[in-house]
Amino acid sequence: MDTKKREKIFDVCNYTLMTLIVLVCAAPFVYVFSLSLSSTRAVLSREVFFWPVEFDLVSYQNVLSDPTLMPALWVSVKATVLHTAIAMCLTILTAYPLAQKRLKGHRVIMLMIMFTMFFSGGIIPDYILVNSLGLTNNIWGIILPCGINTFNVIILRTYFMNSIPSGIQEAALIDGSNDFMTLVRIVLPLSKPVLATVALFYAVARWNGFQDAKFFINKQELYTLPQKINMIINSSQLSSQTAMNNPQLAEQRTAAEGIKAASIIFTTIPIMLVYPWLQKYFVHGVMIGAIKE
Repeated sequence: MDTKKREKIFDVCNYTLMTLIVLVCAAPFVYVFSLSLSSTRAVLSREVFFWPVEFDLVSYQNVLSDPTLMPALWVSVKATVLHTAIAMCLTILTAYPLAQKRLKGHRVIMLMIMFTMFFSGGIIPDYILVNSLGLTNNIWGIILPCGINTFNVIILRTYFMNSIPSGIQEAALIDGSNDFMTLVRIVLPLSKPVLATVALFYAVARWNGFQDAKFFINKQELYTLPQKINMIINSSQLSSQTAMNNPQLAEQRTAAEGIKAASIIFTTIPIMLVYPWLQKYFVHGVMIGAIKE
């Protein structure tokens, strides 16, 4: 068997496997999406699978009519934007110095930072600290405590060390540039792919964050979208349990299931819209990695 034939067989197997993986990963989302667009009767009769049955927007109408949902969406958007901006600044200002071999003790500092990946104080000390700083029932209580992630620091540091030619930085220093100017004018413009990736990690983590918001936020006007969706899901489950003992409430149970599906889609779509905008940076990152010094 010649090389071209083997490569063709490999490509077919590879594309087939990747297609199956995509279908497995997308199936739950497609099912929930179809459920949210189906009628009450279709959901009750379990006719919904991969395509909406008896197209109906009543679930989305019920979700959008909730007066507390849009404020929760605004709180999540504001928290995500602020958290991503602050976290990126902190991560960059931590990773860049640690990527410089001329920084004395950079290995020891890095080991101390990595230590936090495996050991932490726990939930109770975190709550005591946040409460003592007056950040409970405050949007900053879900932004500042998780303002930097060790894993993302390692990603940026590794990229700065291996993908940014040291000769460029040395030439800039010889020409009179200081470290801050070198970082802003040279390193960051060459690091757009990894910066976009890390920013996406931070944004997704904050958008989906639920545990810290549950602990630190008790005011309903400061509820994030995941907290609101959790309330809707809990309410739907309670309605379902009640309906099991009362057949007359079966339609109410199904409507609650549709609202739950619509709420999940409502939460997922905004963050999914970010991916196409960042795709060009991922592709550009492949070209940067192909250039060697």
